[in-house]
Parts: sequence; C-alpha cells; structure tokens
Amino acid sequence: MIRFALGRLASLTASLIVASIVIFAVVEVIPGDPAAFMLGVNARPDTIAALRAEMGLDEPMVTRYAAWVGGMVQGDFGMSWTYKTPVATLVADRIWVSLPLAIYALALSTLVAFPAGIYAASRRGGAGDTAIMGATQLGVAIPNFWFAMILVLIFAINLRWFSAGGFPGWADPFAAIKALTLPAIALALPQAAILTRVMRSSLLDMLGEDFMRTARAKGLTRRQALWRHALRNALIPVLTIIGLQFSFLLAGAIIIEQVFFLPGLGRLIFQAISARDLIVVESVVMLLVFTVIMVNFIVDLTYAAVDPRLRARA
Repeated sequence: MIRFALGRLASLTASLIVASIVIFAVVEVIPGDPAAFMLGVNARPDTIAALRAEMGLDEPMVTRYAAWVGGMVQGDFGMSWTYKTPVATLVADRIWVSLPLAIYALALSTLVAFPAGIYAASRRGGAGDTAIMGATQLGVAIPNFWFAMILVLIFAINLRWFSAGGFPGWADPFAAIKALTLPAIALALPQAAILTRVMRSSLLDMLGEDFMRTARAKGLTRRQALWRHALRNALIPVLTIIGLQFSFLLAGAIIIEQVFFLPGLGRLIFQAISARDLIVVESVVMLLVFTVIMVNFIVDLTYAAVDPRLRARA
C-alpha cells in the first residue's frame, strides 16, 4: 500500500508542475496589458510603466513564474491588484461558500443516485428501470443554469420559500444552508443523473460475473447477492465519478454562483478575469487544480482499499 501511495504521489507532483506551467503560460499570453486596463485609456505611458514595475510585470516571464511558484510553496499566493488584498485572504473568504456548496450538491446527488441506480439494476427491463433511465436522460439533457432559474421562479418568486440569491454568512448556519439549497439542487441534478447511470451499469456488469452465479448457486437470492457481493465490486467506477464530480462542483460552479449571486471561488475567478487581475486568476485556478489532483489521489487510495488487486499490481 505504501509503494502504491508513493507512486501516486510522484504522479501527483509531476501533474502539479505541468499544470502550473500551463496555467501561467496561458494566463500570461492573454491579450491586453493589466496596468493599462486598470489605469484606463487616457493614462500616460510613463504612468503605465510605473504601475507595471510596481506589479512586477516588467520582469522576465521565467522570473515571475519562479517567484509565483516559490510564493505558493510557502503559502503566499500574492497580492490582488484589484482588491489590494492577499489572494490567500480572498480565497479563505470565498472557499467557505464554494466548498460547502460542492459538498452539499455532491451529498444530494449521491443520496439520490445510489438508491436509484441500485433499484434500476435490480429491476432491469421493468417499468421502474425504464422510468429511472428516462429521468436520468432528462437530467443529463437539462442545463443546470436553466434548471437554476426555474427553481428561482418556482421556489423563490412564486412560493417564497427561499431567497432568490445572496449569501448571509455562517453566523446563522440554518440561513446559510437554506441559501445554498437551491444552488445545490441545481448543481446536483445532472450529477445525480450521471451517477445513477454509472451505478446501474456497473451493477449490471457485476451481476453477470462468475462469482455472482456462484453466490446464486449457494442459495442467495438475486437481491442478497447484489447487496453482499455485487455492490462492493461495483463501487470502483462509481468512486471515479464521485471524485470527478466533486472536482467539477468545486471548480465549475461559476454560472450557478452568478445566477444566485454567491460570493464563491467561481465568481471570484469571473470577476478577476473581467478586471484583468492575473495573479488572482493564476493562483485560484492553480488551487483548484491542486484540489482536483488531490481528490483523484484520494480516490486512487480508496481504490486500493476496495480492490487489493491494485496494490498487488503496484
């Protein structure tokens, strides 16, 4: 297990190095001078040059990359040019919206998908299976931002059960969770549909294996064999999807955060791109990439715990 973990850790480190180079290069080659953008079209060239020197933009790209990476290793993500605040402070303020929202949405999608997928697999070809597969097809097809607006129209404007947007903070946990409920449902819908289909497909594959026929020959019912033997073996592809979904929910909720006016990381990135605040864009995207890679690392370790054959191969 230790050898397996060390191998995955080496792969994680290499992925982070490559990701940092790609992120820095892509952001730096975006057209437009941040200093000129901040000062406006009427700014004098010497004023723009002075601001570029203050922001460190007059340094060679390699020097700026080394300073950026070295700062991140020490926990220093730089200073926002727009907010005049350390990027770490901005992230710390926004992560307490994006992270609970991602966890909330993932919990909702898992709570829906697991029983739905198991039920559909156990009733293959029946009316229940057909209904669930039809619902998942619809869930995948509906854009989550459109579904979010429908939720606002029904539950915020017509019924007035929830607010249409905004976040009150965590001083009142109930109010905070209530404010995240509609965004979490909007994010969870397509993820639950995907996870349900993966769970059903994985279980059906397991039901056709030899060990399942042996279990049935020993006297177990189809339902007992499914719960005792098939479910654990079917979890490996499901864990992959859950890991990918959490990463997507944390990093890809920009549109939903815009719809509900949530001050999360997605909205921070959107505002930073609009303001040409490159250091915020680079640092926050790198942090999200690190989170995605770490989640995949944890999923790989979970694989090894679920399936000892992976440890043997390592």
